[in-house]
Amino acid sequence: MIYEPSTIAVVIFLAFVGLTLGFSFYLGRQAKSSAGFFTAHGQIPWFVNGVAFAGDYLSAASFLGICGMIAFSGYDGFLYSIGYLAGWIVALFVVAEPMKRLGKFTFADALNSTFNSRGIKLVVGISTLVVSIFYLIPQMVGAGVLIQPLLGFPHWVGVVLVGATVICIVTSAGMLSTTWVQFLKGSLLVIFSGVLTYMILQRGFTAQEGGIDGHVFQTVGPLSLENMESELLATPMLAGGKIIPATGDWEGKDFIRTRDSEGAMIVWRIEEAGDDKVKLLEGQIFTETADGETLVNGLVKGTEKGGAELHPIGYINKLSGDRKETGPLGFLSFFRELGESEVTLWSEQKIADSDGAKSTVYYPTSVSGSEVLRPGRKFTGIRSDNPLDRLNFLSLMLALFCGTASLPHILIRYYTVKDEAAARKSTIVGIAAIGFFYVLTLYMGLGAMASGALDVTTSNMSAPLLAKSINEWLFAIISAIAFTTVLGTVSGLIIASAGAVTHDLLVSSLGFKLTGDEEVRVAKLASITVGVIAIVLGILFKDLNVSFLVGWAFSIAASANLPALIMLLFWRGTTHQGIIAAVTVGMVSSLGWILLSGDTYAKVYGLDAADAIVPFSQPGIVTIPLGFITLVVVSLMTRRDTPK
Repeated sequence: MIYEPSTIAVVIFLAFVGLTLGFSFYLGRQAKSSAGFFTAHGQIPWFVNGVAFAGDYLSAASFLGICGMIAFSGYDGFLYSIGYLAGWIVALFVVAEPMKRLGKFTFADALNSTFNSRGIKLVVGISTLVVSIFYLIPQMVGAGVLIQPLLGFPHWVGVVLVGATVICIVTSAGMLSTTWVQFLKGSLLVIFSGVLTYMILQRGFTAQEGGIDGHVFQTVGPLSLENMESELLATPMLAGGKIIPATGDWEGKDFIRTRDSEGAMIVWRIEEAGDDKVKLLEGQIFTETADGETLVNGLVKGTEKGGAELHPIGYINKLSGDRKETGPLGFLSFFRELGESEVTLWSEQKIADSDGAKSTVYYPTSVSGSEVLRPGRKFTGIRSDNPLDRLNFLSLMLALFCGTASLPHILIRYYTVKDEAAARKSTIVGIAAIGFFYVLTLYMGLGAMASGALDVTTSNMSAPLLAKSINEWLFAIISAIAFTTVLGTVSGLIIASAGAVTHDLLVSSLGFKLTGDEEVRVAKLASITVGVIAIVLGILFKDLNVSFLVGWAFSIAASANLPALIMLLFWRGTTHQGIIAAVTVGMVSSLGWILLSGDTYAKVYGLDAADAIVPFSQPGIVTIPLGFITLVVVSLMTRRDTPK
């Protein structure tokens, strides 16, 4: 799709960013010491901290990624919401009060509270950096995605813009400004997501055969399998057209390409219709030729509205009772009406031609609404007969459940309140805000599925484009809030990384003697460095769904950090060698598993997923227990050693 900037959206966006930066510079005068920079002096009110928890946790993955996965896949995307929320039970009942009691600045402080071990500080500091950087990638990807329709800039410009803004926020006032930015964006995100959900319900569903640009996707047939090509060319829409011969990887595929009299290409998906009959469903095709030219449906890709572009998608093609529209819906009737409807969802397939051209074919599939609302359509492990597929799904859910209480940027928020009771109460407030928002993601995702406004090339834009299909002002506000969502989460991650570099690695592990002012200066330099790394990675991983990327960060966090934290709290036999070994093994094994997985082979390396070394892509079900086992074995072997 071609995105053109909206004046309203630009003004509101600049106002949000300006307000955020101004607030940060104002608070910067109150955070000159290391305690102020890393923990806001532990004086954040518990309610503010609770909403800031939501602002920190409800990242680009929550708003952009989950809504997009639901819009393109149905209920399965909501399983991410369930996994993310369930993890807060561990945070509330296991982690909240001990973290406040044991630590001071960083997660490593808590693990090292009884050992005073440089080794713990070193490995936990490295683990914090690895988890934070992996979590930063989807946030930066989300930032770039937002900038495209909002300001009309390329993806990389958005990534650079959010990186530069966050560096200003963090270096100006550290945790103090970060907390208030997170409080502000958490409040606005929940409130306006509620407004968007209300407007979705008021609009209801409308039966249509294409997106909001008016293009109607055609279905031709049934045609006889034997004379399919000649019968297709006999249809009025292809008068004077021709069949494009299948060459290269197109041979044997369930697609047929035609070119109409005006030179445009139409790609058709072949589906069986019974009795040696087939029907052809019109799709879309995006091609990069061998000489670097970009084509959309066979025509040179346009650069402004009116030029060749992919058509928007996302529609219900049939309502119950053959109605054209439902009118306003209630919270429950929304699901009942969708379940009785027929929805068109889209998939993609990459195909290489013999002339070196590489194409991505986007093709529709009609499914019942009840199928959309059932788990297992996207995450096939739920229904698969292959036990490895089911293990992969269970492993993902385990990582999401265990990862929340293991994320360093979430854990350090417990040091911003004054006592353990405040830590507990702020967690409860956070759970309430986060839980309410995740319920809304289901409405927003399914509403986007029927909006007719989706970009077939990216699921990450579903929520903003849904808002745009309703109201330009709502689009501007939602996009600006989503951008501040990225700012808040990235700020927390960079603070956690800066603390790990300065407090854990340089001061505690390597023995640098720094005053409080020097620690702050070094932390600011570390923040700039991590910010630059995040910018580069956000540009490199721009094509991946942000929720998918966050799953990796949760797996590494749960594997490296959770076993050490749980065993320290509940097993008196834990030794510092056991903690060091558990963190190291959990981090290395989960990171290695991810890098050798089928998803990484296909989506990062561009290789065949079947060539991957590990049997499934999500490592948690293997690497989390491995961390626990490692800690127990090493602790039993070293329990007589004196801590050092």
